[in-house]
Amino acid sequence: MPAIELRPVQRKEKRAEAHHLEPVIRIGADGLTPAVIKETDAALNAHGLIKVRVFSDERETREAILARLSDELNAAPIQHIGKLLVLWRPMPPKEKAEREGRGAGPKVVKILKFSKSGNHRPQVKKINLLGNQRIAAGGQVKRAKKRITSVKRTAAE
Repeated sequence: MPAIELRPVQRKEKRAEAHHLEPVIRIGADGLTPAVIKETDAALNAHGLIKVRVFSDERETREAILARLSDELNAAPIQHIGKLLVLWRPMPPKEKAEREGRGAGPKVVKILKFSKSGNHRPQVKKINLLGNQRIAAGGQVKRAKKRITSVKRTAAE
């Protein structure tokens, strides 16, 4: 697969984003092994933008590694500075798991109780409500009941 081609403006933005990143992949004396390629692919899927540190003193070797990684993994070579290589590939969309037959989850609700004199701060109370609970007018937690239908109505249907 060919490497992704980026315009200079896009490459500049990616370089700025990668500035604070630490190297995720380190390539040692064994060079570019299939295991390293597999881990680089996994890192690109997880992060999108990664730094790779190559422990080689020869520039031609590092350039060859950058070219091979970008070709095999369909990634864009962003930067090669010293022993650091920066690669980018768009992250694949993540699948959302469907929730079947599940209601609303718990939520945190804040209840404010104001002072009678008005000179003091209101008291803040955080309450964790489950899916079948609600807050009544007095600030009490009540369970939501299913609505009862009339006997006459069910008989008429």
